[in-house]
Amino acid sequence: MAAEFVKVTKAEAGQKLVRFLERRVDGAVPRPAVMRWIRKGNVRVDKGRCKPFDLVKEGQTVRIPPYQAVQTQQKSLPALPIIYEDDNFLAVCKPAGLPTQGGTGHDDSVADRLLSMFAEAPYKPAPAHRLDRDTSGVILAGKSHHGQKNLSVFFAEHGEGGKFYLAQVEGEWPAGDWTELRDKMEKRGPKGREKVVVGSGKEALSSVRPVKIGAKNSLLMVKLHTGRTHQIRVQLSSRGFPIVGDGKYGTKKGRMKLHCLRIETTWFTASCLPGWGKLPDIYDHYFN
Repeated sequence: MAAEFVKVTKAEAGQKLVRFLERRVDGAVPRPAVMRWIRKGNVRVDKGRCKPFDLVKEGQTVRIPPYQAVQTQQKSLPALPIIYEDDNFLAVCKPAGLPTQGGTGHDDSVADRLLSMFAEAPYKPAPAHRLDRDTSGVILAGKSHHGQKNLSVFFAEHGEGGKFYLAQVEGEWPAGDWTELRDKMEKRGPKGREKVVVGSGKEALSSVRPVKIGAKNSLLMVKLHTGRTHQIRVQLSSRGFPIVGDGKYGTKKGRMKLHCLRIETTWFTASCLPGWGKLPDIYDHYFN
């Protein structure tokens, strides 16, 4: 088995060497072993010795020593609709019921589908934020190290700013323009059955505007300013307007009518209309 010599692509540039190697071997070699490779001089960058946390540059040649890859069968998963794509960023539309990240009891997720969709890419996109499993809508990912890092910084500095949701709620929402919702929220209850309640905890802030008001149900536009767990669901339910289908904070369990419609970032805007119900075409009305 021979060593492999690989060129650093534009998408991979800027990563720490140890992370670059972990991605290139698809996790087949644990980090301690990768660190030993580098420490013993088995990894070379442009034929020179290197350190684990050196940043790799586009066009550099990296020597990867021989290793035994674990042969695993690539899962064939349905592709997600791509609603925005460039060299650095990707936006997809997540269906309701699909977790953002995989985990115990889940063999399918947005993260898994991105790996499947970009299986041959040197830099594989990963979700830069989360949506609740039962919430549909826009998910952003980085297509390069530069893009992933920029999204991480953006969400850290702006919180949930730039995220717009559609929520169909039970009840007749009062007519009017944007209304500010401000609460203190925290988790309470026994492990495994926790619920988020208002009254104390961290501040939660959002703005709500009615799109369509009915006697039994109303359609609302929600703009998040903070990103607390179950924030929209709890803020609306605590005011007597639970989201349709939300059995945890409402009365009727079913398909939850909550959709992340639009995310505005420093570099691009991504939007996707929901696939449930006969909703008015609000895209041009509110955003153009």
